[in-house]
Amino acid sequence: MFEKLQRAFWKALTPDLIVEAVAVPTGEAPLAPGVLSALGGAGNLKSQQRVALTRVRVQLHEPGRLDAVALRAAGVPGVMVLAGGVVHLITGL
Repeated sequence: MFEKLQRAFWKALTPDLIVEAVAVPTGEAPLAPGVLSALGGAGNLKSQQRVALTRVRVQLHEPGRLDAVALRAAGVPGVMVLAGGVVHLITGL
C-alpha cells in the first residue's frame, strides 16, 4: 500500500521519469537507420522509450555491440552508457 502511494506521489512530481510500462520495440523503430545500426541492430534492442524531448533511453541485450563513434557519425551528439545495458542517447541541446 505504501509503495503504491509513494509511486503515485513521485509520478505526480515527475510524470515523464516514472513509466507505467516499458516500451518494447516494434517492427518500426523511431530511431534513424544509422543510429539503429550503431546500437547493434534492431535485434539488439531490448526496449526503447523517449524520456524527454532531447533524450531516448534504450536498453540493449549486448551492450558490447554499441559503436559510439558510429552514433556520433549518425548525428547523436551525446551518449551516456549506464549499468545493465541501458544507454541514454542525447539527441539535442
